[in-house]
Amino acid sequence: MSSTSVSAHHKITRPNAVAVGTIVWLSSELMFFAALFAIYFTTRGVQGPKIWLESNHLLNIPFAAANTTVLVLSSVTCQFGVFAAERFQSRKTGKMYQINKWGMREWFSLTFLMGAFFVAGQIYEYASLVHEGLTLSSTAYGSVFFIATGFHGLHVTGGLIAFLIVIVRVAKARRFTHGQATTAIVVSYYWHFVDVVWIALFSAIYLIK
Repeated sequence: MSSTSVSAHHKITRPNAVAVGTIVWLSSELMFFAALFAIYFTTRGVQGPKIWLESNHLLNIPFAAANTTVLVLSSVTCQFGVFAAERFQSRKTGKMYQINKWGMREWFSLTFLMGAFFVAGQIYEYASLVHEGLTLSSTAYGSVFFIATGFHGLHVTGGLIAFLIVIVRVAKARRFTHGQATTAIVVSYYWHFVDVVWIALFSAIYLIK
């Protein structure tokens, strides 16, 4: 068998059945977040812009923007991990500082750390807002803010758990299989989804006055 045919045989393609199932599930998640957006803008319309701005000024926009940047960049590192998985490279083939030789494990580990940084930043922001008197039950603004961002934070945490499971499974496996590569791709779909949702949330909550 020629090297070309072997390469073609082992080259992974995007999972069809799994991808369809994942997209259907993410569509239901999209409807869930659409409902949260509807609640946010409805409450904002009922309360009026003056009351909304009184609470909105408590937000630390530069800090949130920096935290958002980290999460968005984590999608880039996640995708590099997917590229490595597609060529069946589970781990680095060189030194740690040679990022061009990183495998899926290294890229996903970096993505995990960036996602954990985002969650930690969100917890810090929550603590600061509570210290300023904005809580889940203090005002209507506080309720929709903590519910919308909190549910997103739970989704990010779920993604971190998924990354951890993939990394541990690959580390324990004797060889990197097609099924493991498929799992990595599906996890990336989810991670890109939560990143896009956060960009929309950040724009609606922090930027639109």
